[in-house]
Amino acid sequence: MTCHNCQIKAVKAGRDRRGDQRFKCQKCKRRFKEERERLLGNMYLSQTATILVLTLLLEGNSIRSIERITGVEKKTITRILLLAGEHCEQLMRRKIKGVAVKDVEADEIWGFVGCKNRHKLYKGITDPHVGDAYTWVAIERNTKLVLTWHLGERDMVACETFTEKLHEATQGRFQLTTDGFRPYENAVSYSLGTRVDYAMLIKVYAKDREGEQKYSPPEVVETVTKVMIGNPDPSRICTSIVERSNLSTRTSIRRLTRLTNAFSKKWENLRSMLAIYFAFYNFCRIHSSIRCTPAMESGITSHVWSLRDLLTA
Repeated sequence: MTCHNCQIKAVKAGRDRRGDQRFKCQKCKRRFKEERERLLGNMYLSQTATILVLTLLLEGNSIRSIERITGVEKKTITRILLLAGEHCEQLMRRKIKGVAVKDVEADEIWGFVGCKNRHKLYKGITDPHVGDAYTWVAIERNTKLVLTWHLGERDMVACETFTEKLHEATQGRFQLTTDGFRPYENAVSYSLGTRVDYAMLIKVYAKDREGEQKYSPPEVVETVTKVMIGNPDPSRICTSIVERSNLSTRTSIRRLTRLTNAFSKKWENLRSMLAIYFAFYNFCRIHSSIRCTPAMESGITSHVWSLRDLLTA
């Protein structure tokens, strides 16, 4: 450590009450301490504790669980969540833009904020950020890269916003497969009509079960392929990769766990957690089938990122 005034090397002079190393200049006798690098703005929490909190969030722990494990106050954990989420959302927009793709699959993940829609109507809640919340996800089948995502309702407005994001994230012509949700027809035609060979994979389910099995997913009895735009290859019409990705998302994000009280209480908290997860998935997590991260397989980065790299990128 060099003295700012005398420009000579200072010696160590103990630690302060927070445990930071202090230094003393032998010439001017001035005492000072080395500046601490902060990952998320002016947050005082140490780098090690911040990364530990984010790691636990990505492993499916709740905020109160992390508070018990680390001793960090839940307000601080929430602030880390919001700051990191904003950073990761901006990072995804910068890094994943104009990516060359071949096969894209899209799907929606159901969740809710505060309460479900039927309870929202019963309680007379009019806040648009309370109730059912759908996470729209588009993934490249070969590289496993999450191209874009969007949090919104399951309606035409959210669908068009999602396809516009997909248009910005990709370049060139590619094949797109979605489920049978009707708004996709107009949204894909409007945003990607001249660039895609588009098909729907419609699943026909058996009658819903009753009694103890009513919470189990219904049985798929038939799948129907419907060509919408262009000339898609029938052998590549599939949504298996994005549906498997949805399982990983639910496993890693506590807020999307079914039949628990772990649901999000605020819309911005759920959005931040989704932003952190998808950025971590693309840049930090090694996918078993490609043996590297999706970002490396797509040529966006050349190495596996750490959480620290993600927060300082």
